[in-house]
Amino acid sequence: MAILTLKVLNEKGNTISVSRAEDEVSLVYTGAYRKGDKVVLESSLSEGFYVVSVDDALGEELVYLSKGIFTFFVPFEEQRICYSPKLFSGEKHLITARLAWKEEVTAYRNLARNRLDQHGETNCYPHAVANVETRGESVFAAKNAIDGIKENRSHGEWPYGSWGINQRKDAVWRLEFGRQVEIDKLRIYLRADFPHDNWWKQVTVHFSDGSLLEWRLMKTGRGQSLEIEKRKVEWLQLENLVQSEEPSPFPALTQLEVYGVETIIPS
Repeated sequence: MAILTLKVLNEKGNTISVSRAEDEVSLVYTGAYRKGDKVVLESSLSEGFYVVSVDDALGEELVYLSKGIFTFFVPFEEQRICYSPKLFSGEKHLITARLAWKEEVTAYRNLARNRLDQHGETNCYPHAVANVETRGESVFAAKNAIDGIKENRSHGEWPYGSWGINQRKDAVWRLEFGRQVEIDKLRIYLRADFPHDNWWKQVTVHFSDGSLLEWRLMKTGRGQSLEIEKRKVEWLQLENLVQSEEPSPFPALTQLEVYGVETIIPS
């Protein structure tokens, strides 16, 4: 059992709406969001798996929290354009959270997806980071590659978010799971806004266990899968991105999926 609390805080950190319950909680916030507002989930447990929805238009997401608190910053201005315009709009909002069911956690699934991922430090996993994001713009942030959106025929505002490398030859994208998982398949969606885009003909996948894997890719907007030997990892990263000889300087990553199971089973 866990005591779960959902709050909406304003820019000054004052609570403007709150709800509390055991194991499963919902909060109906009646008001328009203002810049600086935050949705906060607090749990009496120090860590664990949760199913969270910060907005009914976004839907639920299964995440692992390494601490008993999670803060989602309501996006505004430039940070907003990588999300659907339906999100966080209007003056009535449904926010929900619950402990994840054992059968949800133990299922074979895409362990990379996290629509709640945000730029910067977080204790909500999976989490994507990179050593470059084109011009620091939200539509080219590392987190876009794990938001579950595979639309890759253009670039820029939602639904065309991607990870952009700003023409860096040493670009590295990293996926952190926040705990150990066992994986056996990768699936990648390159951005395919051709001829504006270029593409990577090969990437190196570097795993936290120290192993490396070279992955040869094709010029396509379709998903490309790679089955691998099962390995237990805490993170992986894409590096040594080899661009094709085509003239465009703009390769990008739309989505990476990583399939497997949890190694630690919750009681």
